[in-house]
Amino acid sequence: MRTAKRCGWAESDPLLGEYHDKEWGVPVHDDLKLFEFLYLEGAQAGLSWLTILKKRDAFRTAFEGFVPKKIARFSAADVKRLLADKKIIRNRLKINAAVTNARQFILAQEEFGTFDSYVWQFVGGKPKKNRFRSMALVPATSKESNLMSRDMKKRGFKFVGSTICYAFMQATGMVNDHVTNCFRYPQV
Repeated sequence: MRTAKRCGWAESDPLLGEYHDKEWGVPVHDDLKLFEFLYLEGAQAGLSWLTILKKRDAFRTAFEGFVPKKIARFSAADVKRLLADKKIIRNRLKINAAVTNARQFILAQEEFGTFDSYVWQFVGGKPKKNRFRSMALVPATSKESNLMSRDMKKRGFKFVGSTICYAFMQATGMVNDHVTNCFRYPQV
């Protein structure tokens, strides 16, 4: 039985606990995984992360494994198919954003060599280690997420407001926002 303390948000459901213990805050440098997180964080807008986690496998299937080159070629018929898929979040704006973002993702890869190089520049290429004692102190945005959001919007990305960018940064380990008494804090 686990006796170590977790961040409070991860205690309400076993799926959240597993995600917290294995993924959240771990630095991600794989472009495909970064694209998946970019989409999922945008899909979460107005919803809970638990809802997204429960649908993650369905999203992966519906969005061709989150391979940007495949999604960038999605047609109106593909969007219609996704809007009919009851296993995912059927929001036209979010689905269209996936197609737009896949195209912009490819352009960023071409410009920077990798999407990883593009997004990690906003934290100087290494994780920012915060030291919050309570989840109530964890911000929803940062100067880095503001800069990332502004730049991504300028490039044509959708669903990339500062709050979404900050959640993306937390998920992909660009910032360590595990609270200081969480067993994962020193690990990531």
